[in-house]
This record gives sequence, structure tokens and C-alpha cells, in this order.
Amino acid sequence: MPSTMRAALYHGPRDIRIDDVAVPIPAPGEVLVRVLRSGICGTDAGEWTTGPKVFPVHHRHPLSGHLGPIIPGHEFVGEIAEAAGDSDYRAGEIVASGAGIWCGACRRCFEGRPNKCVAYRTLGLNVHGGMAEYVAVPAKTLRRVPTGLAIDHAALAQPLAVGIHAARRAGTQARDRVVVIGAGAIGSFVLAGLRYLCDVDITVVDIAQARLDRAERLGADRTLIASDSLVGDIADVLDGHRPDVVIEASGAPGQLAAALAMVADGGRVEAVGIPERKPELDLHSMIFREITLETTLAHVCDTDLPAALRILAAEPQLGVEFAEPAVGLAELGPSLDRLSAGGVEGKILVDPAA
Repeated sequence: MPSTMRAALYHGPRDIRIDDVAVPIPAPGEVLVRVLRSGICGTDAGEWTTGPKVFPVHHRHPLSGHLGPIIPGHEFVGEIAEAAGDSDYRAGEIVASGAGIWCGACRRCFEGRPNKCVAYRTLGLNVHGGMAEYVAVPAKTLRRVPTGLAIDHAALAQPLAVGIHAARRAGTQARDRVVVIGAGAIGSFVLAGLRYLCDVDITVVDIAQARLDRAERLGADRTLIASDSLVGDIADVLDGHRPDVVIEASGAPGQLAAALAMVADGGRVEAVGIPERKPELDLHSMIFREITLETTLAHVCDTDLPAALRILAAEPQLGVEFAEPAVGLAELGPSLDRLSAGGVEGKILVDPAA
């Protein structure tokens, strides 16, 4: 085992430096993972352009207490390099990381909502993550990758788990009419989650025809180009009916208000996309129409991550649609620029050893 490794270190906006750092020493309950692929997402892009928002300004090393920059990367898959004798994992096994860490003892954990644990933290966001050759990971946050699942596709498991969790939170029932606003990565992963969980009728809305074409390949019943008359357009394509559930996955200005306006009385709206500005909502209408507004964040590792791996193994088209060819750590900055500028339709993957 080498004593040092290559890692990406976040120092501030547009300041990620590739450097040699010590290979982490796993704490009790952790295993050492050799990272094979690490993905980047919109949260990483936001930290790159205007952060730190989620990233700590300085990360304190749990053993040395040293304050320093954080290693990002919360969407990663790798190979077990070292495992303690009491671990269920063995060296050489391929695993996907859920990234979120929970205490297991607080009220939310006992409720089966560890993503809202009072001590919840995330690898690559709050503590060192997977944009490095090695990372120390709590064993309970890992799941084995099914045999035959391509590494590039397995690297999508964590963001897909987020989409599955959102689909669960939407509370759909069989034969519901569901509208998903936004056909980017998260909207597409919500679509995959809906298809996995329940037999529902799904309409996907976006401004880009290429994204809508992809949504149809992934199982949408119909698609619709977004317009200023979206509420009426939805009623037209649903034969005069209003949707039972609307999932707003774009975060674009005005779309949450549109979701609330189009949903059926007594229906449900779920906010998935994170808006840049605080939206204005018509609470008067929501109250008189008895509309339920739900939100969602992260995922539940014990249920959503295994489901994501099953979907990826059973539906290789999902991986084909999203996994881009891996780049090296040196390309992380330019890749974040591409993502920030809206020039990425799939998921950019990094191979830290390249």
C-alpha cells in the first residue's frame, strides 16, 4: 500500500489543486477504498463557481486535527483495498458508496430517515471524499456492485439513489397521472425511480428536445416542450385531466409555481430542484385546494442504494445514456467549467488513477 496518493483539494472558488497527500488511515468501522470512478454534479459545480456554500472553508482531519482543504467527490465507486477483520467486506470487492453518514441512534434514524440524522454528513461535501486515489469510508455506507455491471455505470448509483428517494417521497399510487418538470440528470433519475416503484402514467416536461427524446427512451409515456402556457398544455395532453402528482426537478424560475397551478385539487407537488431564488407561492390557492407540498433531499442508503444498483444492472440503457468517458484528475477544473456552463448532458466521471 503506498503512503501517498494523488487527490483534488478544494481551496475555494475556481481553486482546486491536484497534489500528493497521505493515504488515509481507516478509523474503526471504516474500510479503505481504491477509487475507480468519481462523478461530479451540480452541487460540485456550485462550489466551484461561487462556493464555499456546502463545503467547509477548512476541513479538520479526524486524527491529526489539522485544518486544511477538503477533498470533494460524493458519487464514487471503487475496490476494497483494506478491510478490518470484523468487516463483512474483503479486499478486491467492488463497491458503490452512498456517501451519506448517519449516527443510527437519533430520532430520525429510528424513524427510518437517516438522511435527516442530527449528525448527518456526506463524504466529499462535509468530509474528505472520492476525488482521490483512496478514501476511507464507513463500511455501512457501501454496497457491493452486482457482477457484470460496468464500473462507469455503477458510478451512477449514488445520484440514481437520490432520484429513487425522491420518487418514494412523491407518494405516487398505481394509475396516478404524474408530471415531471425537468429532464436533466436528476429528473431522469426520478423518472427511473417512478418506473421502478409503481405503475403510473408519466409526462416529462423540458425546454430541450434532446432531453425529452432521452426521457422517452427511458420510459416516459409522453413528453412536452415547456412553454408559457404549460398548465393548459398539460391539461390538453391529459385529455382535460389535471395530474395527481407533479414533481419539479428543474429548479428553474417559476416552475414550482407552475407545478402548484397545474396539479389536481387534493394532489401532491414535490420540490426536487433547488431554486437559485426564493420562489413566490400562492398559499391561498394551496390551502383552499388542499395541495400537499413535499420536499426531498439525499437518499436512504439501506433502501435506495441497493435499488439503484438493481436498476442499473437490469437496465443498461440508463448507464449508456449518462456515463461519459472518464477523465483524469487534471481535467476536473475544465470539467466543472463545462458543467457550470450547461454543456454536459450526462455525468462526468473522473478516474483518479488516470
